Amino acid sequence: MTRPSSPALPASSLNAARRRRELAELADGTEGSVVDVLVVGLGATGAGAALDAASRGLTVAAVDAHDLAFGTSRWSSKLIHGGLRYLATGQLDVAHESAVERGVLMERTAPHLVRAQPFVLPLTPLVSRGQAALARAGFRAGDLLRAAARTSRATLPAPRALSAVETRHLAPALRATGLRGGLLSWDGQLTDDARLVTAIARTAAAHGARVLTRVRALALTGTGAVVRDETTGEELRIRARTVVNAAGVWAGGLVEDIRLRPSRGTHLVLRSDDLDSLSAGLHIPIPGETNRFVLVLPQGDGRVYVGLTDEPVEGSVPDVPEVPETDIGFLLDVLGSALDVRLGRADVVGAFAGLRPLLDTGGGPGRTADISRRHAVLTSPDGVVTVVGGKLTTYRRMAQDAVDAAVLARGLRCGPCRTAALPLVGADHPRALAQLDVPRRLVRRYGSEAPAVHALGLADPSLARPVISGHPVTGAELVWAVRHEGALDASDLLDRRTRIGLVTDDRHAAHGAARDALAYSS
Repeated sequence: MTRPSSPALPASSLNAARRRRELAELADGTEGSVVDVLVVGLGATGAGAALDAASRGLTVAAVDAHDLAFGTSRWSSKLIHGGLRYLATGQLDVAHESAVERGVLMERTAPHLVRAQPFVLPLTPLVSRGQAALARAGFRAGDLLRAAARTSRATLPAPRALSAVETRHLAPALRATGLRGGLLSWDGQLTDDARLVTAIARTAAAHGARVLTRVRALALTGTGAVVRDETTGEELRIRARTVVNAAGVWAGGLVEDIRLRPSRGTHLVLRSDDLDSLSAGLHIPIPGETNRFVLVLPQGDGRVYVGLTDEPVEGSVPDVPEVPETDIGFLLDVLGSALDVRLGRADVVGAFAGLRPLLDTGGGPGRTADISRRHAVLTSPDGVVTVVGGKLTTYRRMAQDAVDAAVLARGLRCGPCRTAALPLVGADHPRALAQLDVPRRLVRRYGSEAPAVHALGLADPSLARPVISGHPVTGAELVWAVRHEGALDASDLLDRRTRIGLVTDDRHAAHGAARDALAYSS
């Protein structure tokens, strides 16, 4: 096999060689190795803080004990939503912030990764006419939020009522008996939340940030951290003028007096064929609840996600949360209340759960569903800035607020925040992306970099084929992830750069291809 020649790597490329070089630079102990900002955690918020600081002209190192998007940021509903839920609970500031940040992602920073997704709320016999009127008013209010956030109508169409025939056309699996119609609304859907984190981290790297995975923070102070290279076991100290703790649900283990109440959100993975190939997402009301829904989210890759739960989690925080059978049963029961197809436990081909890092405000043992999704930025007595709470949609604003606090605490001199208008790697105008002569699926995942990914398969036809039957990811995408996206092992490739690993059987089938990609790129 003749490998295609490798051109000079762009500044945004993350790979094992760059990681080794930059870690050595930080470990040399000279004055030049001191960075302005050390960020701990490389989920969406941590990667966003690294980008925010680097784009202001600060020197940055960002570390994570595992991989990009290893924690909560890969377990979301893949939605960039406009805050309608928060509007309904009176959190007007959170709702407006969500709508603004949705517009930033869809129209400026990541239009290649976030698209408008239609959703249908079916008016089944379990939805009273009063509930339907309330939902209709809520969708109209959500459209006002869109307008207030200055997101164009071309980006997010107007909500409207649907007839029963139109509703079943968009969602054939719905039960026809008693169906009065539906309510159509629109929101933002990510191609993949882990891909968003990868794009943020690579954009930070393009601005000079040292982005280092497999580097565990053992102890933090306001002037740096003791860390361990998890690939070698070597310990070193990274010196910094200020430190941002963006470790999510693990933040409390690094800084005293940070109290969190993690909440578990579970999703099921189903095959699209089992739901008659939905062309829209679904909001299925949870019986007995006025403002909670189970979401049915078609992914375009032969899979559908169904979620989500909101359950408190007690005890230690695991690296990968387990999915309890009670959550699976609950979600299947809600599906059964509205669908004409019978779905049982055997139809669940995968499941995943993420933990929301909600701030414990001391309000007692109430439901985590009732805790505010506002984020908080807290500065410890020794100067460590911790950012917690919030949600994926507002990662950029959370990062901005954290960097603002860190700059203020240490009196650092830098430029203003630029990230509201800073395109991420791969971003381009939709018209330019539409003209790319490559498969549309690649454009939705890689944006303007799609031709370069496609070229790997043209140069070596063995890389152009899907790595497993029934899933579209090709060998070229795995090789690209190793060379440019910082993937260091098979789990990085199968569980985060792609989502093959969400289905256990698919993961086993693709493991050999992942091993080959790592060898191919070495």
